[in-house]
Amino acid sequence: MSTATSSVRAAAPAGSSSLARLVTSVIGLFERIPNTFIAVIARFSIAAVFWNSGQTKVQGFVLNIVSGEVSLGWPRLSDSAVALFQDEYKLPLIAPEIAAPMAATAEHLFPLLILIGLGTRLSALALLGMTLVIQLFVYPDAYATHGTWAAVLLYLIARGPGALSVDHWLARHGAPG
Repeated sequence: MSTATSSVRAAAPAGSSSLARLVTSVIGLFERIPNTFIAVIARFSIAAVFWNSGQTKVQGFVLNIVSGEVSLGWPRLSDSAVALFQDEYKLPLIAPEIAAPMAATAEHLFPLLILIGLGTRLSALALLGMTLVIQLFVYPDAYATHGTWAAVLLYLIARGPGALSVDHWLARHGAPG
């Protein structure tokens, strides 16, 4: 039992009002929500936010046609992605030609890792850094949205991805090597 739980339960002794017992019971029910359930929802939701943003920066997949063989390659940066970093985002110290592919890569790689639960805490930390940059330099008035993203990412950093993750499996079974 956590200290928060014990203080709540201590506040509603056996002879207390029925309202206090009801509140204590409801809190007890809420405390039974499994961390894994919360983590899966957090991972899926935050991954979708950044993945969808990354999709706006790329167009299709690169088709490599060499010696008659066709292979599917990484998505190409869209024509508008660099222009977006030149005209709207205007990050200090990073040229738009470098920032656009970096952002597109990060917005695809880290959400994918978070979704499968591999390197979750470090991936969430990377996206938290990206969120901070967006908040400070790009959209400073969007603090409510960025605060929500930060809360989800901080939850994943602090509590981890939950039992339905590659990280959890590796921790239980040991990493190979």
